[in-house]
Amino acid sequence: MKAISLCQRERIFTLLQEGYSSREVAFREKVSHVSVLRIKKKKEKTGHFDVVPRPGRPRILTERHDRNIAKLIKTVRRSLRKQGLVSRVKKRKPLLLKRHRIARKKFAQKYRNWTIEDWHKVVWSDESKFMIFGSDGREWCWRDPNLPLKPQHVKPTVKFGGGSIMIWGCMGAFGVGKYCKIDGRMDGELYREILEEEFLGTLSECDLSVDDVIFQQDNDPKHTANKTYEWFKDNDVEILDWPAQSPDLNPIEHLWNEIDRHLRQLPGNITSKDDLWDKVQLVWNQIDVDFCLKLIDTMPQRIKDVLRAGGGYTEW
Repeated sequence: MKAISLCQRERIFTLLQEGYSSREVAFREKVSHVSVLRIKKKKEKTGHFDVVPRPGRPRILTERHDRNIAKLIKTVRRSLRKQGLVSRVKKRKPLLLKRHRIARKKFAQKYRNWTIEDWHKVVWSDESKFMIFGSDGREWCWRDPNLPLKPQHVKPTVKFGGGSIMIWGCMGAFGVGKYCKIDGRMDGELYREILEEEFLGTLSECDLSVDDVIFQQDNDPKHTANKTYEWFKDNDVEILDWPAQSPDLNPIEHLWNEIDRHLRQLPGNITSKDDLWDKVQLVWNQIDVDFCLKLIDTMPQRIKDVLRAGGGYTEW
């Protein structure tokens, strides 16, 4: 409704004083009868026609609109559930480009016939950062849990986006192997020292030789440097060819998750890097062989899921 100007309000009140009825004034000024009565009442009560400004921007939606929107939201949710869609937190996954999907698919095709016993020969390795504090930054999405993950269902991450200490560790059908804390920046030279001490040390402790195992590592530049490959060749270590951006294929990722879960369940707060390192060692040494075997035994299914997703995202 168009606002009545101050000049028109004064004219309306003048006409009323001259003896015109409120309905006659409303007809002459082309306003509602109620408006004329309100103007008369306000002038007699306050002595002026000033309009008190409304606080803030006026609402566009009425209470009725709000109720209808609330009903609509419930209807949409029911419809989504009927279609089998559920609300899920977006999973953090490395960004997969076309070349990554192609490489992942080729890897899965190559190893699709491997048995659980074949996968038991692999020594899985990785680095992981453990944080003292942090926010999960969760984002939600709607999707069908029975269909492969699509790019809009994940939250791409950059590796090692923050944390307090970095750990290198390995595991296999023998259980968890040796591990170490990495102080400072890890370069190729330090990585080869870790292989010498921790990887070969693990084989020695488990009474295994390099002929008994296949070593797995990701495609970090220090892992694939020429000098590192020379080290593998000099020590007769067979390497599992590994597709980039594929932590979902590596069962040790779930070992890191298990350690992180146990850390969060420990009583008291972790207050320093040294305290965090002590607790990581405590939890690591409590991981049993059966847990590692259960993770490794999922490899045939992981391979199937990558093939099903055409090299794309999986639930792992």
